[in-house]
Amino acid sequence: MAKTQHLGHIDEPLLIFGGPYSNLQATEAILAEARMLNIPFRRVICTGDVAAYCGDPQACSDIIRAAGIHVVKGNCEESFGVNAEDCGCGFDEGSTCDQLSARWYAYAQDSLDTAACRWMADLPDAVTFRMAERTVFVTHATATSNNRFVFASTADTVKAAELDAAGADAIICGHSGLPFTQPLGDRLWHNAGVVGMPANDGTPRTWFSVVTPAPGGIHFAHRPLEYDHAGAARRMRDHNLPEEYASCLGTGLWDNCDILPEAETAAQGQEITPGSHLWPAAEAVRHAGVAAE
Repeated sequence: MAKTQHLGHIDEPLLIFGGPYSNLQATEAILAEARMLNIPFRRVICTGDVAAYCGDPQACSDIIRAAGIHVVKGNCEESFGVNAEDCGCGFDEGSTCDQLSARWYAYAQDSLDTAACRWMADLPDAVTFRMAERTVFVTHATATSNNRFVFASTADTVKAAELDAAGADAIICGHSGLPFTQPLGDRLWHNAGVVGMPANDGTPRTWFSVVTPAPGGIHFAHRPLEYDHAGAARRMRDHNLPEEYASCLGTGLWDNCDILPEAETAAQGQEITPGSHLWPAAEAVRHAGVAAE
């Protein structure tokens, strides 16, 4: 049965990020970013996949647990929590990602101690909160699956069905690794991005979001994260992890586009710029509807 953590009404900024991916340098950098922005860890949410591709699965798990931030169970946490045979990432069988994942998953599985795996197994499947009269559902991938890839180009009908399943005005997720914000009528889909791997845009930066109540609605800001990517790559090479992913930390380009739809594949190497979106409060939308009538 799905487990949901309810944070109640929030009227201060939240910092939201996904995919630490065993990247200790990026994980330390995002926690430092929260401190710099004066956002306490009780208002920080991770959309899961704490341990994955990179070189420090145990250390990443340790510092995230010690910080006390909110963490949603990703497919990796689900797999490590039950000692599964693979990461459950949803890669097509036999694809490059599927084959490479066997190497990093085995390394992470051997590295994580029993306490970390128990913590992962007990994580909630979703976190919800209320802000500006809106209900926001934070999950790893979608409301009905923890390994479904949803991109900006994914059909609106798919997103609408997931919003219906969540019973929410907005879904915030990670998993696919590419940040975007998309209004869907009166509702919204927001991918906060991940911090452990670049967004295939040709830069080593990674991405997180700050979600802030604002006059008239909620402000969603996509922010880049600069960190010691060369140090993270060295840690991967120290442990003989896939060079394809170690190189990606520096080039900002994915080794392959197996999981990407055509539109996102065509955008490889196109630099993402920081951006923001003001999502109107429910009351503002109601007033606008009355005025239009």
